[in-house]
Amino acid sequence: MRVTVVGAGVLGTMHAWQAVERGHTVVQIEREAEARGASLRNFGQIWVSGRAGGEELRTALRARELWEAIGGRVPGLGFRANGSLTPVRGARELAVAEAAVARPDAAERGYELLTPREARNLNPALRGEFTAALHCERDAAVEPRTAQLALRAELLKSPRYTFLPGREVRDVVGPGAVRDDHGDVHTADAVVLCTGAWLGGLVRELAGPGLPVRRVRLQMMQTDPLGEPLPTSVADADSFRYYPAYASPALDELNARQPQPETAAAHRMQLLMVQRADGGLTIGDTHEYQHPFAFDTVEDPYDHLTSVVESLLGRPLPRIRRRWAGVYAQCTDTSRVVHRQRVRDGVWLVTGPGGRGMTCSPAIAETTADELGW
Repeated sequence: MRVTVVGAGVLGTMHAWQAVERGHTVVQIEREAEARGASLRNFGQIWVSGRAGGEELRTALRARELWEAIGGRVPGLGFRANGSLTPVRGARELAVAEAAVARPDAAERGYELLTPREARNLNPALRGEFTAALHCERDAAVEPRTAQLALRAELLKSPRYTFLPGREVRDVVGPGAVRDDHGDVHTADAVVLCTGAWLGGLVRELAGPGLPVRRVRLQMMQTDPLGEPLPTSVADADSFRYYPAYASPALDELNARQPQPETAAAHRMQLLMVQRADGGLTIGDTHEYQHPFAFDTVEDPYDHLTSVVESLLGRPLPRIRRRWAGVYAQCTDTSRVVHRQRVRDGVWLVTGPGGRGMTCSPAIAETTADELGW
């Protein structure tokens, strides 16, 4: 079978990986020299802890298995099974963590509620004051800025894989056939469009005006090396407000009686933090849903995140080395992990994983391959 994959972000690359692994011939087309979108502008977290029960959790757990297996073959991914800690403060935040540990699927997630001493045994960098910490053993991490490069280097070892950068697909010219802006036609048995947050142009033409996907903008930052290990990923209790796994009467009480600080609420913020291979910290994030998005980044969210991190670490942050904004595509149908649609004969659009893209992409691609009979 011949497969054309359009898009070289993590979702497109994982579709190419699945096809090559199954013995097919793959051409992957990318309009940039390399992907520059949300696949690089994220935490690199394989984030099982907050996923909704049912299909979303099953997808995340399967993806976690696939990431670990691929990481064993491709050391450049920087895969590490680091788990996560979410420190909580006060009775209301603690009640949300206790409700999470009481979920019927808590064991699948590796949930455990730890005392401050137990949490610091896992992550001695957490020197700030907190009441308890929710541990998720199944969370993991990779290096987002280099993951696609490492995966592609492995794919290029196969004579059945071709990467064509600097080409934008402009038209579908027949069943399984697309034409790029060089005028070249690429014919295959299956075309998979993994175009990320690029939802205009050809995607809009093919999918129509009712595409149930929206764009979401975020802001993040990265520091100089911390100077010590941060052995786990770290979240704050505001993450409870944004992930479906934590929905409970206790969360309702937290939202009603202990709202977010003004800046955090205005920018729909949570703290997520991961240490990079070079020792720096990737820290975020914000959520902006209304178009048109701002073209600049604003400082108030960064100031808020710095304050939260320093209160948990009990020390000043290193110098901020990078700040950036990113945009990802999110399916508005919350019952689905991703939007998968046949848009023409032999052509499928796979988009909208939202903040789950880095976590779930290997399993999303595996499902596509199974459904298309690869």
